[in-house]
Amino acid sequence: MLALTGTARLWEPRRLRLRLVTTAGQFVITGRRRILRLARHWPWSSHITAALERLALLPNPG
Repeated sequence: MLALTGTARLWEPRRLRLRLVTTAGQFVITGRRRILRLARHWPWSSHITAALERLALLPNPG
């Protein structure tokens, strides 16, 4: 929830589950990389990709 911005940050937990967890996607492991492929037509894919990019910019705590 900390990585979300705009109106997505105000979503209640039930709405978060409905919109983010039920997003159509595919988790692929190839070599040593893990790739999350999201459906482009899904209305909330841009929120998820932006949040993941913000999380990737955080410093490594350990």
